[in-house]
Amino acid sequence: PTSVEVVGSFTRWQKVQLNRDSILDAWHVTLHHIIGNRTHHYMVLVDGKPYFDKTCDGLAVPHGSDEERYAVQTEKGPRVLMLWAQTK
Repeated sequence: PTSVEVVGSFTRWQKVQLNRDSILDAWHVTLHHIIGNRTHHYMVLVDGKPYFDKTCDGLAVPHGSDEERYAVQTEKGPRVLMLWAQTK
């Protein structure tokens, strides 16, 4: 991919660019101040298009226009990805 971004409840659905590590052949970003002990909805965008993250904690029905905008179509209807954020 040329670009990878993440959007979600923890970014107020604003796109955050991931950085590519050419040595590890991986994309990453560090996000601070994510509210813990709750489930967040998010999507990964690869070259601007929603992409299914195989490491997500599950799928959720999108709520609201921001989530619906980035949802992927599944056999059960549109879904966004889920992430469980924990605190130490």
